[in-house]
Amino acid sequence: MRTGLVGIALLAGLATAGCTTFGYISHTYASLKPQVVTTGCKDPYEVFDQRQTRRMLIVSNGLREVAGCGLDGADPALTRRQRFSEAATTYLQETDRETCRIIGETVFDDLRTEFVYACAEPIEKPGTKVRRLPGRY
Repeated sequence: MRTGLVGIALLAGLATAGCTTFGYISHTYASLKPQVVTTGCKDPYEVFDQRQTRRMLIVSNGLREVAGCGLDGADPALTRRQRFSEAATTYLQETDRETCRIIGETVFDDLRTEFVYACAEPIEKPGTKVRRLPGRY
């Protein structure tokens, strides 16, 4: 009987883990317009930058994860961390934040990874005009 309850609790925890991730991403990034950064091999990634908390969400798409450049038929999972990190670093450089560096990452799933970054400069005040990259919309 006790084993059954533990199993049910474990399944319930796994089921709500996806909801928690969705809730966090929606709460943190839904109000932001995506910007598009293109990596060295011309693959575009959407970036949702939460400048006040110095966190960014990098989003790929399913087709790119299967047929993107540089994969050459290899498993996309083997290069995913490098590709997403390159997109995050490129984004910081292209938005004139060369002193910023990535200090942490959270992989939510195969298409979404959040990066935490630190910069030498102080956080801009809300409403400050900053350089933005074009978006898709």
